[in-house]
Amino acid sequence: MRGTDDDTGEYLSPSRSQRRREALDVLELGRRLSELTDAQLERLPLPESLLPHIRETRRITSHIARKRQLAFLAKQMRREDEEVLDAVRDAMDESGEAARREVAAMHRAESWRERLLEDGDAALAEFIDAFPAADRQHLRQLVRNTLEERKRNKPPRAFRELFREVREAIAGNADDNAGSADDDHG
Repeated sequence: MRGTDDDTGEYLSPSRSQRRREALDVLELGRRLSELTDAQLERLPLPESLLPHIRETRRITSHIARKRQLAFLAKQMRREDEEVLDAVRDAMDESGEAARREVAAMHRAESWRERLLEDGDAALAEFIDAFPAADRQHLRQLVRNTLEERKRNKPPRAFRELFREVREAIAGNADDNAGSADDDHG
């Protein structure tokens, strides 16, 4: 049983239910870590002592053996300071959000590139209105070169360069005013 403070009457340690919830949280974190690739693990602030346990958990395919190894991984993780585990949780949440933002920006650039190729000068004028820092002449030349590449079945060099230019213009505008670009399309 946990004791109480004689002066205040407060409990001295967390309840059994609270300790179990915390242990299950660590177990879930271990499960999520075991599903990551080596490259993703490298980006997280993980202690070196945990990496072999995470890799071993990934290696095991038998259900019961994997469950047992995952419990062992969680036990090793509970030995770490809570600050270390919080840093890992934060890094995992940030990388997930950052990846979603990056994918959304890439889709937006692809969408603009396709509009520029399909709608020509009307889409270019709209793009320049939305992103005034973009170079109109250079974009027009890249659109022309891309259409010529497609017609002659050449490698998509200008197509890729057009994507880079569109992505940089969008990113430059997002850096200048983070909130107003969303207002235009929301």
